[in-house]
Amino acid sequence: MAHKRLAGLASGAVLVGAALLLPQTAQARATAHVTADRATTRTVVIYRVPTRHPLRDAERLADAGYDLLERRQGDNLFVSGTASTATALRRLGFTPAIETRLTETVPSGTAPRHVAAVGDTYDGGYHTVTAQYTHMDQAASQHPDLAKEVTYGQSWLKQKGNGGRDLKAICLTKLQTNDCALSPNSAKPRFFLMSQIHARELTTGEMSYRWIDALINGYGKDSAITKLMDTTEMWVVPDANPDGVDMVAQGGNNPVLQRKNADSSHGSRCGVSAYSQIGVDLNRNTSSHWNTAGTSSAACDQTYGGPAADSEVENTSLEKLFRELYPAVRTGTGDTAPAPSTAKGMMITLHSDASMVLFPWEYDSRVHTGNDASLRALAAHMASLTGYQYGQAGEILYDASGGTDDWTYDKLGLASFTIEIGDSDGAGCDGFTPPYSCQDSYFWPKIEPALLYAAQHSAAPYSTASTARH
Repeated sequence: MAHKRLAGLASGAVLVGAALLLPQTAQARATAHVTADRATTRTVVIYRVPTRHPLRDAERLADAGYDLLERRQGDNLFVSGTASTATALRRLGFTPAIETRLTETVPSGTAPRHVAAVGDTYDGGYHTVTAQYTHMDQAASQHPDLAKEVTYGQSWLKQKGNGGRDLKAICLTKLQTNDCALSPNSAKPRFFLMSQIHARELTTGEMSYRWIDALINGYGKDSAITKLMDTTEMWVVPDANPDGVDMVAQGGNNPVLQRKNADSSHGSRCGVSAYSQIGVDLNRNTSSHWNTAGTSSAACDQTYGGPAADSEVENTSLEKLFRELYPAVRTGTGDTAPAPSTAKGMMITLHSDASMVLFPWEYDSRVHTGNDASLRALAAHMASLTGYQYGQAGEILYDASGGTDDWTYDKLGLASFTIEIGDSDGAGCDGFTPPYSCQDSYFWPKIEPALLYAAQHSAAPYSTASTARH
């Protein structure tokens, strides 16, 4: 990971069109200087950790509580920590090398709080939760024929009466009678995109923001988008972990690298730092193979999966929404039972920054789903559009249980993928908080074609996989 302040940008990149609501110049003027009271800064060190057995060593690092990043290059894993982390890694038999250093803001207190931002953006242009929600509000109010909002729950902080947020989604389609209803028996197939379940992965929320704009602005102008909006419902949850994103934004130009949600009930003494955090890792908390791989039982660790499966309200609320939108069609027993070839719908959850397209099972790469060939073919095509690797997590990254895409496939039979957005070209756009200019100049031109392709295959993902490469 190159330090974002020193990174160069790719040349000759195509810029995205004007935003639906906030043109780029307005976004720059609205940049929030969000800081925590009496906050300090901390140097975070990213280590490259060579391994002999990536899967086994990833499990060792996760069990030991290290902040194991969602990135792998060959047999090299990556760990975030402090200057003292290198010594501890050497005691475990590893030979870490410093990859880069970056600066993180650390609030003086450990208690999370709702962020009252003075603007809509931070750190050069990244959108706050307030900006994301305003964006959805205005899309629905300005284009009632194309967009409908849904509040599907409340965050942990809001349920506790300590600020917090509603949990919000938006449905985008050319609205006809009964479209965007909370019923699994929809006439149109549904494509679901979600982001920032890991709050510090800033690019993911920006891609959801741009996807909403592309669908609204392209309707009636772009033939592919017009056809898609006429035939398919696109659902978007840009901030699946809004409390966590609020915590990230507290750092302003040095974002707090908060990965988890704000649930401090399991580790109230945890600090907010590169190696110890309050909260639960929502992408390790679902009831699909919970606590079997790539997760920690220590409350302050980055990959803490919670005290029990589905213990977190952000996940149970999201899962309720999934069940309201998709029928449970994988009716057989066991991990190899397939969903029927006639199943409709697709889900993509965005993460960063491994430059990969992943699909179930992510909890164990030795086990293949009953729809492995179809999922693999669809992933291969999305990988060809983005320039990424593809495979099950353990094949090219490391096994991790309790994730969203495993749950949606496991419980519903929904064709499900994780896209790990990353810099696969050495464009100076790697890390969790790359220069904001990378969003339009580098990431969006890669991600938009993959999202469009996936949405176009939502009508019959398993039966059309044989033509996925064409």
